[in-house]
Amino acid sequence: MIMEQTLLRVADNSGARTMRCFKVLGGTGRRYASVGDVIVGSVQHIVPGSEIKRGEVVRGVIVRTKSAIPRSDGSYVRFDGNAVVLLGEDGNPRGSRIFGAMPRELRQENYMKIISLAAEVV
Repeated sequence: MIMEQTLLRVADNSGARTMRCFKVLGGTGRRYASVGDVIVGSVQHIVPGSEIKRGEVVRGVIVRTKSAIPRSDGSYVRFDGNAVVLLGEDGNPRGSRIFGAMPRELRQENYMKIISLAAEVV
């Protein structure tokens, strides 16, 4: 579960390394986000020479969480850390490559572009 002030690793090559969540989108009283939810945050660390600047406010979709994600067959999937993919104005990923494994649950949320760029879908 991702909430405000959570530090997340960026799983694409957009130029940002980490971002801090400061709003979970989807309702007034929404506190937690899981895989497939959109958050708003600020970039904390960047790759030198990137076009994204430190402190820039960006949107991203959660792609991995440390807390377990239940599946319909009764199993659970969990990852080693929390990760996000930055989104552009049109809702597509800002980077051209996606790093790490992506859960199958992103397909249900219609993030097919992220699924197609991912090297591994778990």
